[in-house]
Amino acid sequence: MIQYYTIEDRKIVLSDPARANVFMVLNPTEEEKKALIGTEHLDEHTLHSALDPDEISRIEYESDHVALIVKKPKSYSSEDMFQFQVSSMGIFLFENRILIVSDTDIPFTTEKRFAKITTLKSLLLKLLGYCIYHFMEHLRIVSQISDDLENKINQSMENKYLIFMFSLSKGLVYYLNAINSNSMLLQKLTNTQKLSLNDVERELLEDLSIDNSQCYRIAEIYSNILASMMDARASIVSNNLNILMKTLNIITIAIMVPTFVVSAFSMNVKIPLSDFSYAFWIILCLASISVGLFFAFWRFKKW
Repeated sequence: MIQYYTIEDRKIVLSDPARANVFMVLNPTEEEKKALIGTEHLDEHTLHSALDPDEISRIEYESDHVALIVKKPKSYSSEDMFQFQVSSMGIFLFENRILIVSDTDIPFTTEKRFAKITTLKSLLLKLLGYCIYHFMEHLRIVSQISDDLENKINQSMENKYLIFMFSLSKGLVYYLNAINSNSMLLQKLTNTQKLSLNDVERELLEDLSIDNSQCYRIAEIYSNILASMMDARASIVSNNLNILMKTLNIITIAIMVPTFVVSAFSMNVKIPLSDFSYAFWIILCLASISVGLFFAFWRFKKW
């Protein structure tokens, strides 16, 4: 599917195909890919790389356009089971138009980060900034999920939440690789003169490099925390299970002690109190006293 936009009053607005200079291609079919390769003269390998989640970020200079592969976080769904993943996006910058190939829609008209756009090159930089911002938002979500899972692990006696934490840690490794890959791309854009960026655009590019570095450091901190605390959280689950077994043992022994007292007085032999009218209540009191003595002994030993 192809969506058509144009730049008006420093904003991205919907447009008809005749006036559009911003083309958003969402999950192109094989027919649409062939049409892009034929009409726009896109490199077939680069076009397929734009939708390959394992592709690294890079920039390529063609005869009539510049092609960029950028990493961005994949939209999370409940089916991912706390596994955050990354995807790729292709940006093809021509002299008078820009072509974006992605697996998810980009909110040009509603996202405030796509304001104050004057040129196609500034839109290119805004797209890079949007990817960085998207990573930052996902890292905040990862932090919230991590805190929630940690609270559940502290009370859990099963491995379900621990497995979720492992998936979360694995996703952060993917994020680190993707953010670092984008960092290399931003470095190449900073060092190149082929794009002919003006002073405002070059300043924006420097800000993006700083934001991406901060994003990488945050992801690295979260990843190190999750990895270093994983063994401790596994021990918590094991300790919770041990506490449960200890509680069950206390209950079992506490039941066995009065049962032994009652059983002793219920044997089929001549025993004291057999002819006493208050024998039932006396035996009941003895059983209660035995439970009290057991708990007193338990407290004394501090088991």
